[in-house]
Amino acid sequence: MAEVRNYTINFGPQHPAAHGVLRLVLELAGEVVERADPHIGLLHRGTEKLAETRTWIQSVPYMDRLDYVSMMCNEHAYCMAIERLLGVQVPIRAQYIRVMFDEITRLLNHLLNIGTHALDIGAMTMVLYTFREREDLMDVYEAVSGARMHAAYYRPGGVYRDLPDTMPKYSVSRFKTPGDVKSLNSAREGSLLDFIEDFCVRFPRYLDEYHTLLTDNRIWKQRTVGIGVVSPERAKALGFTGPMLRGSGVVWDLRKKQPYEVYGNLDFDIPVGVNGDCYDRYLVRMEEMRQSNRIIRQCIEWLRSNPGPVIVDDHKIAPPKRESMKSNMEELIHHFKLFSEGMHVPEGEVYAAVEHPKGEFGVYAVSDGANKPWRLKLRAPGFAHLAAMDEMSKGHMIADVVAIIGTMDIVFGEIDR
Repeated sequence: MAEVRNYTINFGPQHPAAHGVLRLVLELAGEVVERADPHIGLLHRGTEKLAETRTWIQSVPYMDRLDYVSMMCNEHAYCMAIERLLGVQVPIRAQYIRVMFDEITRLLNHLLNIGTHALDIGAMTMVLYTFREREDLMDVYEAVSGARMHAAYYRPGGVYRDLPDTMPKYSVSRFKTPGDVKSLNSAREGSLLDFIEDFCVRFPRYLDEYHTLLTDNRIWKQRTVGIGVVSPERAKALGFTGPMLRGSGVVWDLRKKQPYEVYGNLDFDIPVGVNGDCYDRYLVRMEEMRQSNRIIRQCIEWLRSNPGPVIVDDHKIAPPKRESMKSNMEELIHHFKLFSEGMHVPEGEVYAAVEHPKGEFGVYAVSDGANKPWRLKLRAPGFAHLAAMDEMSKGHMIADVVAIIGTMDIVFGEIDR
């Protein structure tokens, strides 16, 4: 019988399944993992320290770069923290727009996770399907903010601007015939809301396609069922949140348990798993996308019939309209002061959290009354999940480590913040 040798190997940081720059030191007995030691800090962004040298508004774009798959959800928690310190009430229309874009962001996040998780495990087709839908949603981001990824669309007191009445269209080129362009632009003839609604009508059919590809695929099930099992008690003790917690059967979702913005007015369900393995967490994310689609459709219906302001009219917090700024000296001074000096936030400390696609993303901010945060601490969901790597992978094969990293849905910008 062959001798089983013990090895210590580096998994990453250059490994394609390391989801960023994770260095995982694995102690192996043959192919079985005896210990997994995650090493972080290879991407260090220094966001929390940088925020202390920037005005409150200047730090909004830093939030996009934390979890660069769930951009607007990061902005949301940061803006909510500032709003609680300021004691301002966000206009109701802005709240609905924020909730709609939070759920669009959840779709973007889960589509990337499920596509790349399948790719890590060896299913190549899935990522081509999920990126097809992500492309439409990226166009929505671009239409509203001008950027496909780092939007900086949420602002303290509301959102940057109202939803546009038109969608960008494809044009005829040597790569696209008039027939192709007509087909591609069929959903783009109306407003942004019309385009999102058209997407929401199509999306359940796409979800069914994903289920056909993966859910009963025997190879996918062999690679995920019974892998990385976490009991409900351990999930809570380890600080799991989001699909990692709900996959273990714990019914906890901030949108239901501690509603913020207008989530209390919307109708949706919280999917939960039974076995707490990689397969259950996959099913939870799939059903979450269906529920997000429901929420987006309710927001569209409300936004169509309820026009109104999308940001507070206090010019110490939000800039005046451009027309006013160019014709009125007082508005010009407000504009200049806001963008040069920034807003002064009252003294105090605050914690604001959102149900981010990966779990609870929280912002703890301390203000000393100046125009910059005195301290900023971010609660990244992926950090707690990665800390459980050793416990989840012990006794599994080295190939299962990839499945476990994929199910955690980690992005290193927020872990190395």
